Amino acid sequence: MQAKLYVGNLESSVTEADLRTLFNQAGTVSAVDVIMDRDSGQSKGFAFVTMSTPAEAEKAIGMLNAFSIHNRELMVSLAGARDGRGGQPARPGASGGGRPRRHKPRGGNRRYSP
Repeated sequence: MQAKLYVGNLESSVTEADLRTLFNQAGTVSAVDVIMDRDSGQSKGFAFVTMSTPAEAEKAIGMLNAFSIHNRELMVSLAGARDGRGGQPARPGASGGGRPRRHKPRGGNRRYSP
């Protein structure tokens, strides 16, 4: 089973090849995706690295979290699970269930009769 890692605080000149070489020290790298801005074509400063096994992913976190590359310290952690909408990672209780929120009147737009 593969494990996906989030790699943050990347300098814009770091390439997929740089990350693949670096993370190969911890084990077999299945995929590297440097996230690019679609308008400018520049790196957004983070990437996802997929390791072959969870054990290799844990080893990579231990070895490379706070590792300095291109004068920046990497932030390496397990990538969060996506909620299927393409948005932020899923959070417990974020489904909107439970009690609905009530609107609190704020006092604006009132009509007064003389």
